[in-house]
Amino acid sequence: MDAGALETLISQQIVTAMKARDQLRTGTLRLIKNALKNKAIEKRQALTPAESEQALAVMIKQRRDSIEQFNKGNRPELAAIEAAEIVVIEEFLPKALDEAGLAALVAEAVAEIAAASGQKPSPKEMGTVIKALQAKLQAAGARAEGRVVSEMVKKALAA
Repeated sequence: MDAGALETLISQQIVTAMKARDQLRTGTLRLIKNALKNKAIEKRQALTPAESEQALAVMIKQRRDSIEQFNKGNRPELAAIEAAEIVVIEEFLPKALDEAGLAALVAEAVAEIAAASGQKPSPKEMGTVIKALQAKLQAAGARAEGRVVSEMVKKALAA
């Protein structure tokens, strides 16, 4: 979905959320719209779909970090708000790959690199495997959290 269509969709969703008097959803949608607009202003041109997805992924990562901090600070009510915002933001991103699907792609990427070099990649070649995996994720139109990808690649290379 291109950035213009995404922005239109978000604007429509804001109106719907306002009519439903859903303050959390309205606020989160406004944050998304502002983040995308600020990113476009910073870039001085319209965002590509990949850049829009990346901006939303950054918002999710920020909220996950906040949840972790709120849990450490014994503020579960604030962590719950952040978790609810993540749910709203994820609606506008491609579906996250499940663990089994990601594991299959990791194995595929490791096998391709092993076939190209003639030997199984070592943990030192983790970056190469992750780059190949990111390309596969993009081709599949899926996404996965960087931390999960990193852990899974590390396990695959250590085995």
